[in-house]
Amino acid sequence: MYPNSIISKLRNHKTPFYYYDIEVLQQTLEKVKAEGLSRGFHIHFALKANHQQKMLKYVKEAGLGADCVSGGEIQQAINCGFSPDEIAFAGVGKSDEEIELALSHDIFCFNCESPQELRVLNELAGKHDTTARIALRLNPNVDAKTHKYITTGLKENKFGINEEDLDSVLDALVDLGNLKLIGIHFHIGSQIEQLQPFKTLCRRANELSSYIEGRGFKLSVINVGGGFGINYDHPNDNAVPDFKTFFDLFEQNIQLKPHQNLHFELGRSVVGQCGSLITKVLFTKKGRAKNFAIVDAGMTELIRPALYQARHRIDVLTSNKPKKNYDVVGPVCESSDTFRKDVTIPEVERGDLIAIRSAGAYGEVMRSAYNLRVARPSVYSDAL
Repeated sequence: MYPNSIISKLRNHKTPFYYYDIEVLQQTLEKVKAEGLSRGFHIHFALKANHQQKMLKYVKEAGLGADCVSGGEIQQAINCGFSPDEIAFAGVGKSDEEIELALSHDIFCFNCESPQELRVLNELAGKHDTTARIALRLNPNVDAKTHKYITTGLKENKFGINEEDLDSVLDALVDLGNLKLIGIHFHIGSQIEQLQPFKTLCRRANELSSYIEGRGFKLSVINVGGGFGINYDHPNDNAVPDFKTFFDLFEQNIQLKPHQNLHFELGRSVVGQCGSLITKVLFTKKGRAKNFAIVDAGMTELIRPALYQARHRIDVLTSNKPKKNYDVVGPVCESSDTFRKDVTIPEVERGDLIAIRSAGAYGEVMRSAYNLRVARPSVYSDAL
């Protein structure tokens, strides 16, 4: 919950807007540095989680690289000062234009996901008279135990190269002279709260690394992706994820050879807890079986509850009244435009401010213009 001094300043801004607590962001980055970078791990921040320029400034200053999944994200990383040799380009569907942009900047690595992508990249690299460094994104068939829409490491998912295709891909690489294989890449899902899937991933990564090197390739990069979850129910008590336990697991279970480095692609765990969507109560309404608090933010500002049935904590900032049960809903003409159902919060009235917490990742970046909704500028704690 924010102190009254902050709440009074938030009242001065038109809602709905995203509010970022820079102190929480910096505390999180310090932990990432202390527990991850200090061990020699390479950490690329996933711009898909949050690509706001000011946020990226702090991320870059902390020493993280950039993990990009589009040409737009690559350009944003470049514009924000990330060195090309710190940029990895992932994604199952890279366009020719995006590939050529990445080639023109000579980025660190392309994470490649299919035999056809390798052939296209080889051809485009040849046209640019350059060699593209690549990592093979392998599908390890590891269940991340997370929502089906954000599970990415099973055989039925669209991502990565399946193990049965690996030999033919390695055979083909011999004739793709404009590509240089430097590593392997994995990403099994997002918002992973149990650590066992990561342990299973380590075992598969060890097996596949040894197999590929046994085929005569030298892998300097072992990229285990990201996906480490945050605590959506108790953001105040768990503002900074337990990075020590996370990085300990990989240090203890990944078997790196002397020439290999371990890479991560963290997103949500870095920025998730520092952001909130601040919204205002427009109306309250009593239905036949429900009390509704209708707010001015909608699925256009935060789509996660509609898309993933995600649960964000809701804090009422301007009411100390006795608690009451509500469905907190937005103004968009869709029944899925609901933030929380049957949530018990202090009784609200028109004009009360509400904070929808843990929205720093996959919140503002997924905002849409549906219904021609007006996008309000972000607010940062260090500029209040």
